[in-house]
Amino acid sequence: MSSAVSASASSSHPQGSSPSHSTQPQAQNPISLRLYKILSANFDDDATREALDTLAALYAPPSLAPSAKGKDVEHDADADADADADDEREEEVSGSRPTGVVVPAGLEEGVAGDIAARARKNLRRDVESRLAESSKQFLKAFGGVDKHLDTLQEHIGLMRVRCDEAQTQLRETNAACKSLLDRAGSLREERQGVAVRQSIISAFLSRFTLSPSEKDAISSWDVPIGPTFFAAMDKAARIQADCRVLLTASLTLPTPSATEGEGDGEDGEDRATKAGRDILAATASQLEQAYDKIFRWCSFEFRQMGKDASLDVSPTMREAVKRLRERPELLMEALTYLSQTRQATLLSSFMDALTRGGPGGLPRPIELHAHDPLRYVGDMLAWVHQAIAAEHEFLESLFGARDARRMVGAARSFGGSAEEGWIAELMDGAVRGLCGPLRVRVQQTVRSQESSITSYKIANLLQFYAVTMQRTVGREALLSKTLEELTELAYSVFYGAIEAQGRSLLHVTLDLDDTGVSPPLAIVDHAQVLREMMAVYESSLLGDEQEEELQAGFRDILDKMVDPALEMTLTQAEEKKRQRPGWDKAVFVLNTLAYVQGVLEPFAFTTEKRGVVQGLVDAKVLQLIEEHYQDLLRDAGLAEVAAACETRSEQGPLSHVPAAEPASLQRALGRFSEWLSGAEVVQSRRLGRLAVQSVAGRVQQAALERVAATYERICEEVRRPENKYEAGATLLGSERPFGQVRLLWQIFGLEGRGEGEGEGEAGSRGLGGTEG
Repeated sequence: MSSAVSASASSSHPQGSSPSHSTQPQAQNPISLRLYKILSANFDDDATREALDTLAALYAPPSLAPSAKGKDVEHDADADADADADDEREEEVSGSRPTGVVVPAGLEEGVAGDIAARARKNLRRDVESRLAESSKQFLKAFGGVDKHLDTLQEHIGLMRVRCDEAQTQLRETNAACKSLLDRAGSLREERQGVAVRQSIISAFLSRFTLSPSEKDAISSWDVPIGPTFFAAMDKAARIQADCRVLLTASLTLPTPSATEGEGDGEDGEDRATKAGRDILAATASQLEQAYDKIFRWCSFEFRQMGKDASLDVSPTMREAVKRLRERPELLMEALTYLSQTRQATLLSSFMDALTRGGPGGLPRPIELHAHDPLRYVGDMLAWVHQAIAAEHEFLESLFGARDARRMVGAARSFGGSAEEGWIAELMDGAVRGLCGPLRVRVQQTVRSQESSITSYKIANLLQFYAVTMQRTVGREALLSKTLEELTELAYSVFYGAIEAQGRSLLHVTLDLDDTGVSPPLAIVDHAQVLREMMAVYESSLLGDEQEEELQAGFRDILDKMVDPALEMTLTQAEEKKRQRPGWDKAVFVLNTLAYVQGVLEPFAFTTEKRGVVQGLVDAKVLQLIEEHYQDLLRDAGLAEVAAACETRSEQGPLSHVPAAEPASLQRALGRFSEWLSGAEVVQSRRLGRLAVQSVAGRVQQAALERVAATYERICEEVRRPENKYEAGATLLGSERPFGQVRLLWQIFGLEGRGEGEGEGEAGSRGLGGTEG
């Protein structure tokens, strides 16, 4: 084809001619138009490419098996055999091979053009030959299929005959067994009805009766108390409740009655009622057996609790006691065994703690500390309190009555529920046996005490535990009443001791040869004992007491301790002053009262008694101010002149009184001037012996104020004409303070005070000073 194309191309373009000169003849040449059409055709679509590949495979010689595009195709032995077979079939159909198939050897040049030419010439014939060959193959294959279909048709005919025979036999069998089938259907329906009734009866029995294992769990002792027993008991109680509900409903609700079979309905109703009553009776008997089993088991376990050291309550025991509450008489009888067992156990443990001690000797026996009364009593009470706490925790766990709302240390309430009442009763019964040994030992210890402070500590300890036990076991418990009695006994012994101490203090005499003004040793010892008592009382307070309650708790003790000390101070000071007139009684009394005040002052509950002591101190300060004022007047030389001023109206003019004559007045004023220059104005040796220096300063100031007031009075009297002093102003101005009262106030250090302050105000300032 390429040679033809090239030949046509060479013929259409003469040699040496330019294509541009032959454009018009080319356009009219059919061959050129055909070539241009072929060359411009697109062979890239799939259908065209597939058709070309088919033609290439049909006309390609075996040696040119590779495709026209130059790709190598490998043929295996099977493909070659198929090609040979195809060639033989083509020879049989057409009598000769296609001209484009066989290429002689040595003529490979130009094969492509020859094959294309022969293909264009023989294409229709070759295609029809191939179609005829394929149709022949199809006919041959369908011939075999037709034979097989004939064989299948024969088999189907035989099967139809056999099926007809079987159907005939089945029809004859159905006609013969129809009565049996009807009977079987009726029996099947009856069986279904019986199965339904059986399921209903089984459900009823499972709901309203106990299984054999559940009956054994309730009645047999071989099955222990536990979850299985409680589950069977719950089921029996539920059966009883459901049966009662059904019986109540059957008696109250109207039942429909028919005209026919009304008697049968009544008989059925009677049978149902009788069955319900039988079930109630059976379950009631079973529940009674269960409660009796719980009672016997609890009684046995309660008796064993005294032998075990631990008081752990198992969930089974707690549940058993909870269920036994439905039978209060059985529960109370079982709790009686528990109370007796715990009472004996606690008493034995208490005696062991007193005489033997703990395991291995630790802790040591309490009796070994009998020489220390406070520790002895405290150890016994602490043991009892610890035992009660453990017992109460055990009972709360047993009854499941833990009070989460109660704060630690708060008082317990025993009337809120039945469980709390049982706990209180069992607590009272358990610790009842401890009261006897405890009472004997505490009474013996309290009555053998001679020290008042030890007696008070024991009494305060007993009072603390009495209040604690009242909050723990209640006021009506025997232990609470026993501790109240022991507390009263201890306080009576204590009050007797301090009264005896007070009486012995009143018989103490002061040493006449002792010129000191400090508190006597008897008062100091007595005050130390009082201070220790107040410290004990303060440590026993809870912190929530009212003011009146706080004062009342220690009022009697203060009266019995402080009053004898005050009385002894006043009476013995008076007696010593009578025998030793030179002894300073006022300073001694104030020092002793100040010491007593110092002992009472740190404690808030001594306010009332401090007020009483303060009243005595105020009176003694006034007395000391008066005495110191008189001493200052005598030391300053103004005593006689002041006395003359007081009596001038009776003896005429003051200048005519011997003590107030101008010469005597001149000497008194000179002595007063000298006294103002001395140290007595600043500090008094007598007041320096006071224990409280603030009181000494205020007494000094009050006395100096009165001295200044007396000097002012003298100046006023001298200046009066009716007293007939010649040159009275000159007389007063000859000596310090030159008749100037304000200057005297400055000398005394009283410059900030008014000139008109009187004796009453000075005395009140002296009283106020003692409060410091």
